Amino acid sequence: MLIRLILLFTIVPLIELYLLIQVGRYLGAFPTIMIVFITGIIGGLLARSQGLSVQRQIRMDLQNGIIPTDGLIEGLFILIAGALLITPGMITDVFGFFLMIPGFRRWFKNRLKERFKKRFEAGQFHFYSNYRTTEWNKDDGS
Repeated sequence: MLIRLILLFTIVPLIELYLLIQVGRYLGAFPTIMIVFITGIIGGLLARSQGLSVQRQIRMDLQNGIIPTDGLIEGLFILIAGALLITPGMITDVFGFFLMIPGFRRWFKNRLKERFKKRFEAGQFHFYSNYRTTEWNKDDGS
């Protein structure tokens, strides 16, 4: 897992940098900078509007006594999409915009749930915790 993260945080920025340089060569520096700037602004606005929509849905679910698991997952996807759209780059923008599309989020959420379910049923999914309990005795007043 650590190797994947190292590759993700080194290879993706290098590819992004390469793409920005190529786009800059083709369009020029100013248009390239404006593309990055505009996608960042649009991404922030989209994340805000989509996030507020999901927040309303979560609030309604809670008021109706429903555990809002799907809403929380969609909220996480919107948070990730917003971060990707604010990050300068072309690849991150494409993934960010895809995560902003509600239909794609639903499809991705269902795929992720299926994957976790299969791994859990196969015994390949483990939870690790450093949680420790302390003994509390009502009689000693602690």
